[in-house]
Amino acid sequence: MTWHVAEDDLRAYALGELAPPLLWSTDTHLTRCAQCRARLAAGTDPVALDLAWERLDAELDAPRPSLVERLLVRIGVADHTARLLTATPILRRSWLLSVLFLLVMTVLAVRVADLPGLFLALAPLLPLAGVALSYGPGLDPTYEMAVVAPLHGFRLLMIRTVAVLTAGLALNGLATLALPGYGLLALAWLLPALALTTTGLALSARLGPVLAPALVGGAWLTLLAVLETRPHTAGPLAPFTAAGQSVAAGLAVVAAVLLYQARDRFDARPLRGFADGGPA
Repeated sequence: MTWHVAEDDLRAYALGELAPPLLWSTDTHLTRCAQCRARLAAGTDPVALDLAWERLDAELDAPRPSLVERLLVRIGVADHTARLLTATPILRRSWLLSVLFLLVMTVLAVRVADLPGLFLALAPLLPLAGVALSYGPGLDPTYEMAVVAPLHGFRLLMIRTVAVLTAGLALNGLATLALPGYGLLALAWLLPALALTTTGLALSARLGPVLAPALVGGAWLTLLAVLETRPHTAGPLAPFTAAGQSVAAGLAVVAAVLLYQARDRFDARPLRGFADGGPA
């Protein structure tokens, strides 16, 4: 081989400043010429070369963002926020399909047995369970990443809660459309769902992300069971009447205020307490 890369061109190539088409011919030549490769290695800063390899390794190892994550970034959501949001465990396909299957089976049971109370009792529990499963080291596989992210714990919790509520309420809403014969009664789950979810979050600051929603969900089912066993006139149970809806709305507001007042607790103990699902 009689032709070799000139010193100036080789230096420009090492600095990443060599422009096409000379860049292309230099690339091709270096693959076949050991002498020019040796000259390139001798004239390259080893520290800069190591840094370049590290950047290349990081680029190759970095996970490719999903379609939802790219859309969130495009509309202005910060990269780390979009990654934490799309990593919410309960927004995975398996969870969503399971919830959808459960709602479909419930709707079919309601239409066959004409028991709207079955759907109204179940629907408020799904957002509560979804929020409970979206935060905490024992439940969230991305919890360590969330702890070191430049986000307050309370803000992360709210981001995850909004995502869960959006998905859960959307699925519940679709199920509601399959019960047109019940009119507005089919929407009576909405305020109880918000009340249960907000109350569960408020209690999580003291009781942890597992015990709090478990107690709230158990109290809801117990209330419905007690009301069902008591003699009552034909019509919906008390939580699904106008008075019951007003109580649910008031409870949601009170719980939201208590949750905001306890917001610092979600930053004060990111590992202890929440690691075992109980209070610190």
